[in-house]
Amino acid sequence: MGGQEIEQLIRLLGRLPGFGPRSARRVALYLLREPHTRLAPLARAMERAGEAIRTCSSCGNLDTSDPCHICTDPLRDRGLVCVVETVGDLWALERAGVHRGVYQVLGGALSPLAGVGPEDLNVSALMTRLHEGTVREVILALGATVEGATTMHWLMDQLEAYEGLTISRVAQGVPMGGALDVLDDGTLAAALGARRPA
Repeated sequence: MGGQEIEQLIRLLGRLPGFGPRSARRVALYLLREPHTRLAPLARAMERAGEAIRTCSSCGNLDTSDPCHICTDPLRDRGLVCVVETVGDLWALERAGVHRGVYQVLGGALSPLAGVGPEDLNVSALMTRLHEGTVREVILALGATVEGATTMHWLMDQLEAYEGLTISRVAQGVPMGGALDVLDDGTLAAALGARRPA
């Protein structure tokens, strides 16, 4: 099929999320058909990104500056902190344009089976903000998984000591355009449990 370099490229592409051996070969072939206009610019962009990317010491976001552009935005409401599991979750909320506060990226969720405990989560910056007394609401936007629920309950226990702090969580249930007959039982139960007056 090709030399060691091509095999290495296919192997590395195959490790990307959503890629298997077939899709990795297709992408490698696409890049290699025009290496000067497809592969070289991608390689340069990846190298530059690898050198420039920083983890925000305030919230855990990935950006080219520390603190990140969200944490330094003067129009952001610093009294409203949205807690998410991953940077991908933060980026999804930013894409939707639904949150005008700041974030806290935990870097995962509690999972005793995987050996992830409270000490493995990035909560120190959140606790620092809470001690400063500038936060009025914490929104828990965690995954609808067993690990997400466990993390949410643990965080709620940690946060209840802060007087006057509002703790909320994102609603879960029927997606926009979703038909009830194709939803799983857990989603239907969450939707009914989170019902509100019409």
